[in-house]
This record gives sequence, structure tokens and C-alpha cells, in this order.
Amino acid sequence: MTIALGGDHAGYNFKAHIRDYLVAKNHICLDFGTFSGDSVDYPDFAHPTAEAVEAKKADLGIVVCGSGNGVAITANKHQAIRCALCWQVELAELARSHNDANMLAIPARFITLEMAFLIIDTFLNTEFEGGRHATRVNKISC
Repeated sequence: MTIALGGDHAGYNFKAHIRDYLVAKNHICLDFGTFSGDSVDYPDFAHPTAEAVEAKKADLGIVVCGSGNGVAITANKHQAIRCALCWQVELAELARSHNDANMLAIPARFITLEMAFLIIDTFLNTEFEGGRHATRVNKISC
């Protein structure tokens, strides 16, 4: 699977570990930065990550910042993106199975890296249920 990654300075360390984790699991990662802990603006990295998913250059996307909110809000400005902010495994499962989320936002300042890995594994391995959920997802786009 090809995964687009992006994040700001607050998510930099998490993103680096996430990239290594995904590569070790034989995923291809498109990393849109940031590439240091220097202060940056999260939209500069969330937009290209979302654009890669939207253009189908990546199957799914993961964005990381301190709270997860900024990158999620930014990614969700893209018409074809459904980015879910998840801090628990069950939220990741429901985001995929019920909402067909194609991007995951991780709150680096509020969860452990180990929890992030569990959330990511769940997000990547859960299928969309379709059915009544498809009807609802189809009503999201404006």
C-alpha cells in the first residue's frame, strides 16, 4: 500500500517513527515533510499530503501534529478527503468501517507512539462496510 505522510514540527518525531514502521511493514511512503523539528505551518504539509490521496498517488494518508486538529481541518478542505482525528483504536476502526476515511490525523502530544502504531494498524486493516454507511458517505461532499 502507498501511504502519504505529512506533519508539522510537533509531529515530526512521530512521523519519522511512523514512516520507519510502515516501511518495515513493506508499505511505500510518500513523505511530504516536515523534515526537522523547526517551527513550521502545518497547512504547508497537510495540503500536499491530502493532494496525493485525492489524486490517487497514495492509497491512504496520515497527518500528524500536536493536537491532530490543524492537520485534520486542513486535509478536510479537500473535496475528496475524509480525514479522521483518532486517539483510540476504536475511533480508527469506525472511521474506516463507517465513514470510509481515507486519511488519519494523529495527535502526537496526546498519545504514545505505541498507541499511534495500534491506531495506524487498525486504520490500514479495516475495510469500509458500505451499505447504509455508503449512503451517508455519499452525502458528505458539497
